[in-house]
Amino acid sequence: MTSTFLLEIGTEELPADFARQALDQLQDRVGRDLLDSRLDHKSVQVLGTPRRLVVRVHGLADRQPDLEEDQKGPPIAQAFKDGVPGPAAIGFSKRCGVDPSQLEVRNTPKGECVFASVRTEGQNSVDLLQELIPAWINGLQGRRFMRWGTGSQRFSRPIRWLLALKGVDLIPVEIPGADPPVRSDRFSRGHRLHGDQPLPIDTAEDYDDTLAAAGVIVDRQQRAALIRSQLDASADQLNGLPDCPESLFEELVDLVESPRLLQGSIAERFLSLPPEVIITVMQAHQRYVPLKVPEVTPDPLQLEATVVLQRDFLLVGNGLEAADALITRGNERVLAARLADAEFFLSVDRRQPSSARREALDRVTFAEGLGSLLDRCQRIERTARQLVDQLNLDAHQGEAAIRAAHFCKHDLVSQMVGEFPELQGLMGGKYLLEEGEPTEVALAVVEHYLPRGAGDQLPSSDAGAVVALAERLELLLSIFAKGERPSGSSDPYALRRAGNGLLQIVWDRGWRLDLSRFLGSAVEDWAALFPEFAIDSSALHQDLCQLLRQRIVSQLEDEGFVPDLVQAVSAESVATERLLADPMDVRERLDLLNALRQSKALPGLMAVVQRAARLAEKGDLVETDLTVSAVVSPERFESPSETAMYEVLVQLEPLASGRRYRELAEALVQATPVLEAFFDGDDSVMVMADDPELRRNRLNLLGVLRNQAGVLARFDLIQI
Repeated sequence: MTSTFLLEIGTEELPADFARQALDQLQDRVGRDLLDSRLDHKSVQVLGTPRRLVVRVHGLADRQPDLEEDQKGPPIAQAFKDGVPGPAAIGFSKRCGVDPSQLEVRNTPKGECVFASVRTEGQNSVDLLQELIPAWINGLQGRRFMRWGTGSQRFSRPIRWLLALKGVDLIPVEIPGADPPVRSDRFSRGHRLHGDQPLPIDTAEDYDDTLAAAGVIVDRQQRAALIRSQLDASADQLNGLPDCPESLFEELVDLVESPRLLQGSIAERFLSLPPEVIITVMQAHQRYVPLKVPEVTPDPLQLEATVVLQRDFLLVGNGLEAADALITRGNERVLAARLADAEFFLSVDRRQPSSARREALDRVTFAEGLGSLLDRCQRIERTARQLVDQLNLDAHQGEAAIRAAHFCKHDLVSQMVGEFPELQGLMGGKYLLEEGEPTEVALAVVEHYLPRGAGDQLPSSDAGAVVALAERLELLLSIFAKGERPSGSSDPYALRRAGNGLLQIVWDRGWRLDLSRFLGSAVEDWAALFPEFAIDSSALHQDLCQLLRQRIVSQLEDEGFVPDLVQAVSAESVATERLLADPMDVRERLDLLNALRQSKALPGLMAVVQRAARLAEKGDLVETDLTVSAVVSPERFESPSETAMYEVLVQLEPLASGRRYRELAEALVQATPVLEAFFDGDDSVMVMADDPELRRNRLNLLGVLRNQAGVLARFDLIQI
């Protein structure tokens, strides 16, 4: 027999992030435990609202099946004495719950041993669930768990009730350590505004309908679909575009039990604020959904929201229809108060020029031993100047980058950023633009924080990209000079993220930047700036290069490139130095290999090069030799295939030495039949000839092929 099992953990309102994580944990844990407990079932479903976590198991068996298994005992020589069960056999049979006469003798790889067939009677599922339910509750993990009352029970929020049914049967369970005591019952709770009285649940199958009648949509997916459709419909009606990031949408789903979409309005005067200020207040602080004006191109330097945002906004309520007007007015008042604060902060900031704020950075410590934020700003400006010199930028963009680096952190001491840290950079750029700085300078200040993380946008201007590089290089140099390194999951200064961002910017702009040489010069500067650190310049340079090499591999794999191709362009001894001497180099080679794999041209070429490389290992040609005429004597050739390969290698030489990767890849693919003929054609040769000079000549031929192909990649690391 089977029936539906239902567990509801009723709580005070849970944090939205925990509610979402707890459902995922329950889905995994319940399914795994039921399988381990040998309890047959059709499916496990998890549901939840801010006040409840629900597990529903469809088609749960009433009991475990009986378990029959063979258990191995001692060797026969130990088990029997003169054909009679001895102490070892008697003890084994007693442990297995069988009579010694029921023992069987079987052959095993270690000789004959005794076996017992043990039958374990299946337990009732209710008895098993009584043990599993407290373990499921106590096994949930999350941040900032709490205790309540005088009990020892810990959970995200106080547990107030427990509903546990199997079909129509109550499963008696008590949560130990809860105060007041929590014991399972047949009662749930409806929506608070529908009356928070105990709600009887007669059977597990009645649960959804009973909760719906009490104002609760318990199915999270159903709530999400309802909210999404309401947002889209209301936005269309108001001719606006809903600005609702996925993180905000997920939070809205987990904040309500009975979603009701309401429409509020921003006071006209507040539309003179920058749009990002209003959006930040609405999304991050109030969980509202702003409506953007359609077909308006986003501009991070927009000073007023008038042409960007509509006055109308949307919010997801959790109340009754009769309270809609009251709830809307209350939220409009709260929003107005927050925007009035922002208006005040903006007016205060405008009384002080950006240059004064920059000088005020001297009163804010950056990190112990590394001086103030002003000191950091000066180091960023210094680094930006060096980057501008090395990158040979347009003079206008170079000047904008240096000017932006000078002011890049000034808004960190502004009133607005102090209240809304999410706006750092954005407000700095807007303030500079208001003061008459060129648009390029203001935009570079805004963009020097980009990218903020994986998937974020990158700087759109050369000036912004330079300052963004300088900021990340300064961070890496300063923290490493201080002696701190990221280790394991510990990376308090987000140095790995800084390395990733640095590489993303270089690749996006297509810049040829010798990072190894740049860092080599910079560590000498940092050693002079911080004599108290007693910096070992060589060791510091090596550590920084090691981090960035790791970031190259990690970032490329994160972008979706397959690991074997990433290793092929990054792991070879020659390319190890090339990785940082020109990060664009590795990206170009990887793109080529990926294109060869997509075109199906890679396997044939790879097979030939790998075969050549394996044989070349028997020779002594160094991997830097690319000129075939210097190490191979054509007069020793005995076969047309040798001459044909020699001619191919002569053609490949300028492409390999000049690192003309695309032409080299195309030429290698076109030459594949000639290379294959050297090994397997009608005129193929025996490489390992008896004549040592002839053998050396042929091995050098293969060695040059390996080396020329190795300029592109380590083909031996590529998998078919």
